[in-house]
Order: sequence, then C-alpha cells, then structure tokens
Amino acid sequence: MPQETAVYTHGHHESVLRSHTWRTAANSAAYLIGELRPGLDVLDVGCGPGTITADLAELVAPGRVTAVDAAQGVLGQAREYAERRGLDNVRVAVADVHDLDFADDSFDVVHAHQVLQHVGDPVRALREMRRVCRPGGVVAVRDSDYAAFSWYPEPPVLDEWLELYRRVARANGGEPDAGRRLLSWARAAGFTDITPGAAAWCFAAPADRAWWSGLWADRTAASGYARIAVEGGHASREQLEAIAAGWRAWGEQPDAWFTVPHGELLCRV
Repeated sequence: MPQETAVYTHGHHESVLRSHTWRTAANSAAYLIGELRPGLDVLDVGCGPGTITADLAELVAPGRVTAVDAAQGVLGQAREYAERRGLDNVRVAVADVHDLDFADDSFDVVHAHQVLQHVGDPVRALREMRRVCRPGGVVAVRDSDYAAFSWYPEPPVLDEWLELYRRVARANGGEPDAGRRLLSWARAAGFTDITPGAAAWCFAAPADRAWWSGLWADRTAASGYARIAVEGGHASREQLEAIAAGWRAWGEQPDAWFTVPHGELLCRV
C-alpha cells in the first residue's frame, strides 16, 4: 500500500469531466506521439474518461492499451468511449499507481497525464511506472504547474482562487506545482535517461475562454473540490460563490487570456 494517501481534489463532477473529455493525444500528449508505433503495449495511468486513452489505442493498434484509474466509476466511461470509437484494443482496470498490479516489464510505454500532482508519493509512483515498463521502453509524464499559471486581466479574485486551490490541494496530500518538480522526482525514482520539456494550453479565443472560465466557475461552486474546501475549513460557501462569479466576469472580458504551463518528461528505461 502507498506510504501516503492523497485525496483526488477535483472529483468527477460534470464540470471536471467537461475538462477531461476535451483532452486528446494531440493537445495533451503531443510530446509522446513520436514514440508510438503499431504493436506497442501501453499502460495509461489515471485515464479518467479515456479520451487520451482512445487516441493512444489508435496509434499503437494492434498493440493494446491498458487504462487504469483509482476511481472505478469513471472507468465505465473510458470503456464506453473506446467502444464508441470502435476500438477493441483497450481494456480498463482499477489500479493504485503506488502499487500497480502488473508484472515487471509488462509494457512498452507507461503514460500518465495530470496524475503525479494528485498522488501521495510521486517518487514511489514513478518507481512503479518504471518497474512495469520494459527495458528500452519509455515512461511519459505530464503535469501542470499551478504557480506558473498566468492570466489577463488580473482581478484579485483569481489570485484568491489560485491561493485557495493550492492550499486545498496540498491539504489533500497533492502537489499542485508538480510541473516544475517532475525532473527531480524522476531522478529520485532512478531514471537517468530523461528528456524534459514543457508545453502550454492557451485559452484566449472567445469560445475557449468562455469554456475555461465557465468550467472553473462551476468547479469552484459545485464540484468535489468545493465540498472539500468547505468541509476542510478552507473557504465558506459564500467565498466560493464569489470566486465563481469572478471567474464568469473574467471570461466575459474581450481581451481575457489564460495559459496553463506543463512540465513533460520522456524517461527511457
């Protein structure tokens, strides 16, 4: 069992899945695509609703993708999405990244997107990912870095949002500024052949900023994060509603711009 336990801060509220189902291999795993080829076996850790999983499965078919997540409920969505895409090379399973129930050297590629920021022991998680990856294979991880988020205009309410989110995430046992720490974690896990990089999402086009601000407004006021923030004594319901209103007002600004930077690593085994 893991040495430390972390609570998944976001939960699986509709506003969270609205974000997760937007993710594709192209917008969230482009750094990995060049490593993929037909016939490879892939482990997708923390797969969520499976949109990235399905893209990976298409790229490696007839190889197989095993999609795992700690939350059993969301795995049904991943399975159904793969079926709708006509993919027969995806299987799903419940798993804890700290203690993967797979033999050594089981996969050619082990991938985790936005996972290490939420786990109790990211170094142990990376060691497990390394253990199940075959010699010559690659472990690929990508995480955002909340402290490096940037936006314009800069209303104080969004500073309040960021400070609150980082405080709640750390109280839950996670590390919201994971992107900048990936390299140090991978080195501590025993990797020596590492290609580090960075990439960003940008939400500035009118539809993009409306979508981004709307999902964060809803997430702030109605998701599992909102419940944890209130029950943990980090914020009142009124504070969360005020932050949500601030998000909506920001999204209506014609010059609004938001960037989400990510750290990325390709770790050779």
